[in-house]
Amino acid sequence: MRGSPTILHLDMDAFYASVEQAAKPSLRGKPVVVGGVGPRGVVATASYEARVFGVHSAMATAQARRLCPNAAYLHPRFTLYRQISDIVMELLGRLSPLVEPLSLDEAFVDLEAGGVEGSSAAVRAVGERLRRDIRAATGVSGSVGLAGSKMLAKIASEQAKPDGLVIIEPGTELELLGPMPVRTIPGVGPATAEALRRAGIHTVAETAEAGEAELVRLIGKAHGASLHALATGHDDRPVVAERDAKSVSVEDTFAEDLTDRTRVRLELARLADRCVQRLRGAGRSGRTVVIKVRRYDFSTLTRSETLRGPTDDPAVVREAAARLLEGVDTSEGVRLLGVGVSGLADYTQEDLFAQARAARAPEADAVAEPEERPDAGARPRQWLPGLDVVHAELGRGWVQGSGLGRVTVRFEEPWSPGPGRVRTFAVGDPGLEPAEPVPLLRPGGLPYGGDAGASSGEGGASAA
Repeated sequence: MRGSPTILHLDMDAFYASVEQAAKPSLRGKPVVVGGVGPRGVVATASYEARVFGVHSAMATAQARRLCPNAAYLHPRFTLYRQISDIVMELLGRLSPLVEPLSLDEAFVDLEAGGVEGSSAAVRAVGERLRRDIRAATGVSGSVGLAGSKMLAKIASEQAKPDGLVIIEPGTELELLGPMPVRTIPGVGPATAEALRRAGIHTVAETAEAGEAELVRLIGKAHGASLHALATGHDDRPVVAERDAKSVSVEDTFAEDLTDRTRVRLELARLADRCVQRLRGAGRSGRTVVIKVRRYDFSTLTRSETLRGPTDDPAVVREAAARLLEGVDTSEGVRLLGVGVSGLADYTQEDLFAQARAARAPEADAVAEPEERPDAGARPRQWLPGLDVVHAELGRGWVQGSGLGRVTVRFEEPWSPGPGRVRTFAVGDPGLEPAEPVPLLRPGGLPYGGDAGASSGEGGASAA
């Protein structure tokens, strides 16, 4: 652990929901839940207004609707989230060559490697400027934690939420950590926490007091030793600039269990094509194909096959996935399917035999139905709430809901002066088309609301 708080952790505030609030004036200051909107959907992010009702990420959407029935439930728009994330990561890259992204909305930064002075005043100034720059460039807010280690910086950013900054001063670490629950320590999940609870260990201080030998006895040598080190404030993990992806995967949960074997095969082929799209988008190939099957009773099976060389050929991945499926009984129902590729490489080795088989079976391409197509004008199978549309006469808007052959649209843009008007159309109305998301910034570079310091309406939090 460093003697100066030069490790920065940025965590964007309720990221997906905040982006949706920034994009939709009618939702600012109101509960917003982003995730699967179907009966088996799962919450990805809830705005702070929705969290007041007990809604949180990883919760079943059906339960969230019971807790907060008046929230706006929106389908994710990952294209827009990635655009905002790219802007944020570029700003982080200006601070230091060592930036370690953890997800679209979270990253560590080594300020020392960027030449920032180690004093609390200097790092605070950098953190506050970063928060202002993010707000000005994206219209959404992030919270910043600063400390001498990655674990403490992440704890600090959590304490700073929403829209704040917290520094953990050197020398105060153990006093701060002591009363916190043991789940605060990275790597302590439910199983480890339960094993410690049975031994009477509930807090970080009690974990440190137990000693390394006792922790090793309780949870094993490797985990016990690292847990004791973290509980006593010893965290020397470096900020790693390159976090190379180990696999690429996609999966779908179905509103109703799939029992028809042909339908299962078709869905698996569609997922294989989506997986290869992501693989190619990352400029990678892979040699191990993995399928995931969650059955009607929630039991989950995985099967894998390693090819002779790395590939990014959709026909090869489809065929491998189909072979793996042959060994799985799906007769009683499938609620989730997934396809992944691991053993990634930066080159491909052509599988001539698979290509020959694909050439003899050109119908293989006909079963693929990628979920995302580059042509925004292709009419979707359904109008999902939250997605962008454009009307020939009324302009840009987003889907509020659909059903019974109708789709309701609210016409507004991020810089609209207030909530936009609502209109309802037949789902096949020729004047209504899907559209790509618009940027959150007004033409001219200012975020919605008028000036770079305008509030996003997330809850009025201030800097710590």
